Amino acid sequence: MSELNMSMVDVTSIKRNVSSLEVEKRWTVAQIVELFELPFSDLIYRAQTVHRDNFDPNAVQVSTLLSIKTGGCSEDCGYCPQAARYHTDVENEPLMPIDEVLAAARAAKESGASRFCMGAAWRSPKQKDLEPVLKMISEVKAMGLQTCATLGMLKEGQAAQLKDAGLDYYNHNLDTAPEFYGDVITTRTYQDRLDTLDSVREADINVCCGGIIGMGESRNQRAGLIAQLANMERPPESVPINLLTQVEGTPLHGVDELDQFEFIRTIAAARITMPKSFVRLSAGRQSMHEGVQALCFIAGANSIFYGEKLLTTGNPEAETDKQLFAKLGLHPI
Repeated sequence: MSELNMSMVDVTSIKRNVSSLEVEKRWTVAQIVELFELPFSDLIYRAQTVHRDNFDPNAVQVSTLLSIKTGGCSEDCGYCPQAARYHTDVENEPLMPIDEVLAAARAAKESGASRFCMGAAWRSPKQKDLEPVLKMISEVKAMGLQTCATLGMLKEGQAAQLKDAGLDYYNHNLDTAPEFYGDVITTRTYQDRLDTLDSVREADINVCCGGIIGMGESRNQRAGLIAQLANMERPPESVPINLLTQVEGTPLHGVDELDQFEFIRTIAAARITMPKSFVRLSAGRQSMHEGVQALCFIAGANSIFYGEKLLTTGNPEAETDKQLFAKLGLHPI
């Protein structure tokens, strides 16, 4: 066998072995920190190898997120302008009428989105609030869109109701590592979040769960978040990685901004440790140059939110995303 052919076999074998290891192993925080500390090109190569072994590297899942109930939340999440206790420009608004939600869903589908996500600023939905949301989910599902909701903590039986209505994904982020969580949120515990995720799994709904980086956490704590997600009995099917969008009036306004290469490294670490999950380039994209977004896709991001807003903060418009996809040779799924 020629040296060239031998080299090709070796590379293929290495790729297969790496991919197999990524699927089978449980990750320690120290091991994930080691990923972060790799030379940038080595980290990206490793992430891209894992990505190509599990996904079409040029396909990106596209979702649209709509805030169906904005503001007035009783929680104290330090990043969130929807918390009633903070003085921001976000007003407490009632639940959107169903016809407006369905109009937004139709527009999202026409723009190329395959999943429609509905978010409500509740600590936990009351049954009277959940009823109209169940109708929304059912109607959006009938349009041929995948459905997703983020409604806060779920009470007993509510996940089953969402499943019966046709919910495909439930979003409930861990936000950060357990040891940093109390610096950001005090009105609900880490275990509260895990309990809701367990309820979602028991109802056989896909899990959408990630976090926010750039809140002042350390690299070890970023690695800790990734470890929490990757070591779940079944890692989330969708993993949104959010870059903090600072909003005046919230406690985290003014925190030191995260270096964008550190954000890309986080995307790569998520891809390597969760090879079968969709890794979503989520909040914070508005502040990212096209080149940074391109590196995120190369690092293994294969899902985005389309549209003008992410709940209450800006997001690149759909037409801008289409132009970027064309430049990079990406196609939506």
